[in-house]
Amino acid sequence: MGFIKEFKEFAIKGNVIDLAVGVIIGGAFGKIVSSFVEDVITPLLLNPAMKAAGADNIKELAWNGVTYGNFLSAVINFFCIALVLFMMIKGINRISKKEEAAPAGPTDDQKLLTEIRDLLKSNRNV
Repeated sequence: MGFIKEFKEFAIKGNVIDLAVGVIIGGAFGKIVSSFVEDVITPLLLNPAMKAAGADNIKELAWNGVTYGNFLSAVINFFCIALVLFMMIKGINRISKKEEAAPAGPTDDQKLLTEIRDLLKSNRNV
């Protein structure tokens, strides 16, 4: 019974659940980006280049008998995902980052102590 209890405690921890949710969302996001590349970017931007290369589909692109269309699609997917993640993290950092204010002026206690110090110095010099 100890093994089952330990596994239950492990599986219910927040980190494991957060990781599972992240993996599921990441998989769905990957499909969205793949669809974006294949259905939007490829037809709009890459079709002229593919027609010049003699291919109707990105998966048909080949050079010296080596088909590299799938690889090119994966590279484009990677850069799209990296760009979106960079922008998301940059936005999150901007939101969560507290403004670095100029050093605050002295507190009332510090002002009072400074005045006392100055008075003591002036009394020594008299």
